[in-house]
Amino acid sequence: MDHPEIDQTSKEQSGERAEREKTPAESADQRTADSGSHDDRNDIEMPKPLSEGRPSVAASEKALVRKPRIGDTMPIPTTPPPGPADPSGNGDESADAKSDGGQKRRRRRGGGGGRGTVRGGQAGDGGGRSAEQTKQPKSKGAQPRKGRRGRGRGRSESDGAADATLRERRRGRERNGKPLGRYFMAVQVRPGISQVAVLEGRSLIEHYVSRPADDVTQIHGNVYVGRVQNVLPGMEAAFVDIATPKNAVLYRGDVQYDPGDIEQRGSNPRIEDILKNKQLIACQVTKNPIGHKGARLTQEVSLPGRYVVLIPNSKTYGISKRLPDDVRKRLRGILDRVKPDEHGLIVRTAAENATEEELRADMTMLLDQWEEIAAKAAKVQRPTLLYREPELAVRVIREEFNADYRGVVIDDRRLFEEVRAYVEAFSPELSDRIEYYDPEAEQLSLFERHHIHEQVHKALDRKVWLPSGGSLIIEHTEALSVIDVNTGKNVGKSNLEETVFHNNLEAAEEIAKQLRLRDIGGIIVIDFIDMEIRDNRAKVVEAFRSALARDKTRSQVFDITELGLVEMTRKRIGEGLLTEYSEQCPDCEGRGVLVDYSMLD
Repeated sequence: MDHPEIDQTSKEQSGERAEREKTPAESADQRTADSGSHDDRNDIEMPKPLSEGRPSVAASEKALVRKPRIGDTMPIPTTPPPGPADPSGNGDESADAKSDGGQKRRRRRGGGGGRGTVRGGQAGDGGGRSAEQTKQPKSKGAQPRKGRRGRGRGRSESDGAADATLRERRRGRERNGKPLGRYFMAVQVRPGISQVAVLEGRSLIEHYVSRPADDVTQIHGNVYVGRVQNVLPGMEAAFVDIATPKNAVLYRGDVQYDPGDIEQRGSNPRIEDILKNKQLIACQVTKNPIGHKGARLTQEVSLPGRYVVLIPNSKTYGISKRLPDDVRKRLRGILDRVKPDEHGLIVRTAAENATEEELRADMTMLLDQWEEIAAKAAKVQRPTLLYREPELAVRVIREEFNADYRGVVIDDRRLFEEVRAYVEAFSPELSDRIEYYDPEAEQLSLFERHHIHEQVHKALDRKVWLPSGGSLIIEHTEALSVIDVNTGKNVGKSNLEETVFHNNLEAAEEIAKQLRLRDIGGIIVIDFIDMEIRDNRAKVVEAFRSALARDKTRSQVFDITELGLVEMTRKRIGEGLLTEYSEQCPDCEGRGVLVDYSMLD
């Protein structure tokens, strides 16, 4: 999975540049044919190259949507909240809710109650996002680990009391014995498909789909031993066979090497000096294959845990930038004591209230996992899968679940037991929020019970209605996605400029929600309705950026143009919600029209 905690600026800029340039499949095929024997699995479009279509540093910095840090809008409490929740019902509202106006919201009771629901044992804390780090070149290959216990001073008696305080703070809020939280997660399992829905209140904000065939198409985060098939000096990339139907692509910027192994000496050796045909390499998928484009690889493997991310054979060292300074200082001391000498470690936002023992246990589990991967890699002599990311529900729980969730309801007994055991291992304080839902006893499917299926239906439409009568039209093309804003039935009250301005404000909020729900990535162009007043344009863009700040996926939003267009990018990992529920029309082949060629006779 994607690990936003790792603030690898160069890698992120490369990923954004990759969404701006398209290389025809014919060019990649020609270079492949020129470099050696032809492989049908190389008949793919290259994931977009790294060097062109790059905005200036100043423009990129200005366009980057800043994620709110913990404590930005309200101070972090230094002691656990006393007793039960505030009777007013405002105590568990997050910083995001307060920053959006601070108005009192009516609380709804959730958690999937009913006669078909059974509560689990104990549970876990939520995933975090961005992190600072200092990177140095890492050594090649997997080495036996040493110094697992780390370095630094020992623990004092006061540390034990502090750990108890942290665990109590992590427990979350309750009212009348029922957990409170802004979010709710529902996991529905059917033969051949699993779906995960995340709700804020009763509104669907994220939806994930997984199928057995995803072992081919949803391979993000998997680790492989791959065989280099062709090196393309002109593209500064190589095709790599990873035992999937289409060869994956490894760019020069994602190659890790030992300078002592390079014959051609120099400060920046070329890819053909580092990689050779038929060479076996260890690599990890950073982007799923999309359409005709192959998967994208990196040789810098990262293994995500609940509280930390392990970067094997690296000097990477960092702590989430979303955490407040006092928490970062505490975690820095723990990191000094537990970090292994030969591996890198990133502390995630989820570790805000984690104890030293929990961080050490998480790191130890990841070290054992890496040793198993390295042992397999040393034995294989052909392209092989070394490590597969856990199934969808466990991944989402690992990245998302925390005290802000009032519950996680699963309608499959096997998966319920697996998820509950996973959560109990890391944060038992919340495990009673993991529940089993019995559809037979409830006489309704889980998604029907929480009105999720209705919202998914609307998310698959091309037209979205706005509260005041305006509308959005969402269309997808090969190169980008386009969103058109219309006034529709919104005729306003005073004058045209005010009507258009308020319609665009509504559209900005709704577009941010739709991008997240539909998982639309890549280049996105939004056609807002023209506004004459410059300040109104700035306010619309600012409102759009504020709404996008709640989205964990990295995005950039550039200023509105004279034509009323907003250009933006959103990191693209998969193909989006619509693709998961659809297939190409066999008649028009996805074009949307049927051409009458008989008129040419």
